[in-house]
Amino acid sequence: MASVALDYEQLSDIELAALVVRRDATAVRLITRRNNQRLYRAAWSVLKNRAEAEEAVQDGYLKASAAIDSFAGKSSLSTWLTRIVINEALGRQRVAERRLRLLHQQSVAVIDDYREALMANSDMARSPEADVMRRQVAKLLERAIAKLPETFRPVFVLRDVEELSVEETAEALQIPKETVKTRLLRARRRLQEELDPELRGALQDTFPFLGADCDALTERVLVKFLASNETVISR
Repeated sequence: MASVALDYEQLSDIELAALVVRRDATAVRLITRRNNQRLYRAAWSVLKNRAEAEEAVQDGYLKASAAIDSFAGKSSLSTWLTRIVINEALGRQRVAERRLRLLHQQSVAVIDDYREALMANSDMARSPEADVMRRQVAKLLERAIAKLPETFRPVFVLRDVEELSVEETAEALQIPKETVKTRLLRARRRLQEELDPELRGALQDTFPFLGADCDALTERVLVKFLASNETVISR
């Protein structure tokens, strides 16, 4: 009797996690494509650097794959991954801060090159005029968000940009729900001091991580994932 092909899109988080344990390449590709943008935004909210954020996401995926058999489905797979990537980003931030303190102690001049966080999404059809306007607005928003205090920024990105619930944000950041509400309120007030309220409608265009960028990260993660074990179920 012929085997029935799996409909991966309809599988539950627990079922997808079980396939990752079995080294299923299709399951890994589906999970990364579903979560790349959210995880990138979460990492950027801590690191404020495109390259560092991408590396944090990539390493977060690999750590998650190594611990995937511990995923019990108490939260969504997306929230579970977000928590891992946030922790990875915070770890990188602590290392960078220690290195910076050491350099200052040694009286070494340090100049931090700020990388542009906004990446163009060429897959979306827009008129040249509209595209320019939307990018300008998105840049203004990103600059304002980057100025938020480090305690406020991840909460704002996860709640208002990624539209996670209070509960999901609290779980991802490992802070109380009331703290999420308070920090979000304060972050919004700070942004309102700099931006016209109408600009908030453009939030969904900030930090795009789609199309070729998303696919490239997926393939890098998949190559490293599959390289960790020669027994791969490939479809």
